[in-house]
Amino acid sequence: MKDVQAHLEKLRAQIAECELIRDLATDPLKRDTFSRMAEHFRVLAGQLEHVIKYGKADDTFLGRRTRQP
Repeated sequence: MKDVQAHLEKLRAQIAECELIRDLATDPLKRDTFSRMAEHFRVLAGQLEHVIKYGKADDTFLGRRTRQP
């Protein structure tokens, strides 16, 4: 579980970096890109927080059940 916590901290740092770059960017395309990246990292961080809290990952993707291999 320590590796999950470490990855969560890395994602939080990446979120902060993306938000900083977004705020400093003058090009609207770059602002949008880094805003999207920060949001993507927020979703991933939320999933890891769920794993840490409940000890397992959801077996759904976008609200749909995933197939078992």
